[in-house]
Parts: sequence; C-alpha cells; structure tokens
Amino acid sequence: MLDWLTDPAGWAALLTLTAMEIVLGIDNVVFISVLVARLPEEQAKRARAIGLLLALVFRVLLLSLLTWIIGLTKPVMTVFGLGLSWRDLILLGGGGFLIAKATHEIHAGLEGDHDEAQKGAAPRAFMAAIMQIALVDLVFSIDSIVTAIGMADNLSIMVAAVLLSMIVMYVASGPVSAFIAAHPTTKMLALAFLILIGASLCAEATGFHLPRGYIYVAMAFSACVEAINITAARRRKAARMAQAAKAEKQPVGSEG
Repeated sequence: MLDWLTDPAGWAALLTLTAMEIVLGIDNVVFISVLVARLPEEQAKRARAIGLLLALVFRVLLLSLLTWIIGLTKPVMTVFGLGLSWRDLILLGGGGFLIAKATHEIHAGLEGDHDEAQKGAAPRAFMAAIMQIALVDLVFSIDSIVTAIGMADNLSIMVAAVLLSMIVMYVASGPVSAFIAAHPTTKMLALAFLILIGASLCAEATGFHLPRGYIYVAMAFSACVEAINITAARRRKAARMAQAAKAEKQPVGSEG
C-alpha cells in the first residue's frame, strides 16, 4: 500500500493532489475566516481549529467510503429533464447555503447592529459557527474527494495529500482571519467571493461546469486591487499623521 514511497510517480501524484486540495481548500478557509470574524479572539481560534479538524475528519472518512462516494455521482432523480445525483443535490444545497449566509452577513455588516446581538449570546454564536462550519466542511469535502478520486487511485496517497493540505490550511487560516478582522473592506470582498463560490457550486450541480481557475483568477485580481487600496489608505493615514505632528511642533519652534 505504501509502495509509492519509492516511486517518483507516486511522489508526483502526492504533490499534484496536495496542491489541488490546497486550492480547493481556499474556499473553506475564506468561509471559516469570515464566520469566526465576529467571535472573541479565543473562541475564534478554537472555532478555526475545530472547523479544520472537522474538515480533516470528513475527508478521511469519505476516503474510506470510496465505493459509496462513487455511487453519489449516479443520477437519483430527474428535474426538468436534468438528472441529479446525491452529489449534485448536496452541492446545490451547500451552494444555496453559502449564498444565503454571505448575503445575510453583508446585510448585517451594512446595518451595523449584528455585533451587539452576538456579543450578548457568545456561547450560542460559537456553537452556531461550529455547526455552520461543519455543514460547509461536508459540502466542500465531498467536492474535494470526488475530484481526488479522479486524480489518484491509491488511498494512502489521497490520505497523505489531505493531511498535508489540512496542515497548510490551518497555518494559513490564522493570518487570513486576522487580516479580514483588521480590514473590514476585505470582509465584504470575502463575502462576495462566497456568493461567487456558492453560485458556482449551484451551477456545477445543474450540469454547468464553471472551471475553478476562472473563479480563482477573479479572486486573485480582486485581492490585488484591494491590497493596492489598503496600501494607499495606509500611506494617506501616515501622511496625515506626519502633517499633524509637524503642525503640533511648529508653534513650539516659533516661540523658541
């Protein structure tokens, strides 16, 4: 089962699959980062850790049920002439949930009264965050594992790739969450990404395949524009502070 450790082709498959799992995990990291942004720092750390642990458990569990997973891609019902499998229905439900959740968060951010409500019910907010993370983890896990099955036929390679990708996602989730919490405009951008990802999941469930590369290029372009805006805002703030400091010193110099 571990013969691939001495086979260059096995290592190449591991690297390729790990990279793919990390790319597919970007959606998961963004969702978790947005969801824990309203929690206290200590609870946010726990929620991130629990969320990614659940993602790991779901992926490894689903990998052990390969026959069942393959069966999920077989049509179980027909709607308007379109055959839908259990995977399609799960993706459709998960995509709809992402769109609804992101829209709700955008509305709450614009209204500005959502933070106070959550501060009064921190334990309930924490449990709600964990449940929502678990739900979306399941959706992303099924999508990820179905893709993995198509790329590799060795279970140990797939498990190793999942473990490595989860480590990378855990390391990245902290800085991403901190950055989103420190820059409110990036949170709105992340929520817009979640709507885009949810729409792509719904589209894929109905038979319209939208290459993920298009979505990630759009996300990267938007993130670059936002990074330029943040840098420009920092420079304007630094210039204003320097000008204010100079104005405070000026009267002292004139009296001397």
